[in-house]
Amino acid sequence: MTTEPLIPVCILAGGLGTRLGEAARGLPKPLVPVAGEPFLFHQLRLLARHGADEVVLCIGHRGELVEEAVGDGSQFGLRVRAVHDPPGLAGTAGAVRGALPLLGEEFFVLYGDTYLRVDYRAVQEARRASGQPALMTVLRNEGRWDQSNVLYANGAVVRYDKRMPTHEMQWIDYGLGVLTPAAFACAGAHADLAEVYADLAAEGVLAAYEATERFYEIGSAQALAETARFLGGSSKT
Repeated sequence: MTTEPLIPVCILAGGLGTRLGEAARGLPKPLVPVAGEPFLFHQLRLLARHGADEVVLCIGHRGELVEEAVGDGSQFGLRVRAVHDPPGLAGTAGAVRGALPLLGEEFFVLYGDTYLRVDYRAVQEARRASGQPALMTVLRNEGRWDQSNVLYANGAVVRYDKRMPTHEMQWIDYGLGVLTPAAFACAGAHADLAEVYADLAAEGVLAAYEATERFYEIGSAQALAETARFLGGSSKT
């Protein structure tokens, strides 16, 4: 029996890469070279291995370079389309809203600077089983890789605060969510996706899935070097 492809994946790929200095060389963050090729290429191959079929890139700064590099996605076994971020300071939530016509009734959202080894199909099914309009993937962090910002219990995000986390928050936003258009109606017109998640958690409608593998990312020069070492090795699944 053939397994159905994953739901569409929305990648927030409009980052500037300003914290990467010379490593970015004016490139949009998804195209920063990592282990011999643009970081986005690693992301897309990972998604294809996990059963993704359709990807929507939300692009901003020098987005035409991203479009040119990725093309239609066929080189990765994917169908890739790009949506330019709305004008002005639309933020990450605004970028997703702008892509909703291409995403359908249920979709993943992840950031264009993260490499996430998780069972994407299990994450998808967990959102459906919860019956909630959104799900956040979380990792027990305890301050190891970044500041913990999630209070998690019984399959749900009880509280999420990226700006002012409390000591009782021992989990962290893993950088992967499953959303429906209804999630934005519940949360209001925030510009930042983190604020959307915070509202959903406060309303008691943000489900959670526990990741077990640490995340890799390229948000800083140090993180970029660490991710390059990992992706330059043999274990990438």
